[in-house]
Amino acid sequence: MAKPDFDAMNADELRQIAASLFNVVEAKETELKWKDLKISQLSHEMAILKRWRFGRATEAFHGLQRSLLEESIDEDLGAIEIELDAVLGTPRPKKAPVRTRLEIDLPRVEIPPHEPDSTVCQCGCQMKRIGEDVSEKLDYVPGYFQVETHRRGKWVCETCETIVQKPVAPHVIDKGIPTAGLLAQVLIAKYADHQPLYRQEEIYGRTGVPIPRSTMAEWVGACGVKLQPLGDELRNLLLKRAVLHADETPIPPPRRRVTDGRIVAGRRQSSPVGGR
Repeated sequence: MAKPDFDAMNADELRQIAASLFNVVEAKETELKWKDLKISQLSHEMAILKRWRFGRATEAFHGLQRSLLEESIDEDLGAIEIELDAVLGTPRPKKAPVRTRLEIDLPRVEIPPHEPDSTVCQCGCQMKRIGEDVSEKLDYVPGYFQVETHRRGKWVCETCETIVQKPVAPHVIDKGIPTAGLLAQVLIAKYADHQPLYRQEEIYGRTGVPIPRSTMAEWVGACGVKLQPLGDELRNLLLKRAVLHADETPIPPPRRRVTDGRIVAGRRQSSPVGGR
């Protein structure tokens, strides 16, 4: 943006620029206040969830109840971490995850190479392929696992030494190993087929692909953040219906001060009522 010539402006023009600058500063201050409030809220929620996850409150639960509680808390923690990174703008430093190498005996599917749209340099020279980056994604096809191998070629111009490489395709979880198919399998098994993550951990382990439930909980939380706009739209559609059915299930509260806890599920009227 070019710097305006203040010397050549009259009083009215200077007033307009001052008013516009004031509006910009006011908008920035409002945005900063919102971000600070959101960061405080998410940090507070994270602290509470960690206290529930690792505190004495979880000792009151045993067996299946404790496994389900820990899974739900891990999912919420994963979602909050993603929301915090989005608000902060830069990802917070995290400990590098310890990933086991994908099983060698799993079927391999070679994805067509990801090459740049053009291998002609800006200087007009033809680029030369000097290598490639290889990444593996764990995929799930109904009934079995497979590994997708992605190869991104590196091209260099020998004249001006410019390197070109096609960007990484967008994924639901950046730098993660699960494909969209595997994430869909985990979500459908958990919410549609009533398979908690600890059961899925056992099922996948028997197929030779051990996936810790804590890892799947992080995946579920990340998917929840990505699907939030869809959930909001579904909620708005439900609230526009003339008749709405609801079903609530009581659950034991995780805190002593909370006297009651309930999960509420809603659905719309399937048949027309009152001509609507």
